[in-house]
Amino acid sequence: MRLLRSTDLALRVLMRLAVAGEKTDPTTRDVAEGMGVPYTHAAKVVAELQHMELLTARRGRGGGLALTEQGRTASVGALVRAFEGEGDVVDCDGASASGAGTPCPLRSACRLRGALRQAQEAFFASLDPLTVADIATGPTGPLLLEISRTPQP
Repeated sequence: MRLLRSTDLALRVLMRLAVAGEKTDPTTRDVAEGMGVPYTHAAKVVAELQHMELLTARRGRGGGLALTEQGRTASVGALVRAFEGEGDVVDCDGASASGAGTPCPLRSACRLRGALRQAQEAFFASLDPLTVADIATGPTGPLLLEISRTPQP
């Protein structure tokens, strides 16, 4: 399974904030630069995380991003589900972004769709016990802080 870029970025933003031990909270721009992603992508993900009440964002002097307690204890599986959506792994109905497409001729008697859905749920379930705090500890935390302080090329 391949995660969407927004899912990956959301997890990395939360991990980065989980280890923020600085005197000032990092801004969205700081996080974007530290992660090597465009500011607009980071801002969109930060807005969604703020809407989910996993982080707070303060504007102006002394502002920045901070992880909420709910964000620190959030299940990684639940976060991935929220960003990935509940859609099927394969598109058996033939729907596309333009609305055109041909449905799979096997869809009425295919067992693959159900098997893939079950595998997708097993993937999510394997992430459910992990929290943001769990994945930001150990060797990951110090590395996240170091990367954030190192100017990206």
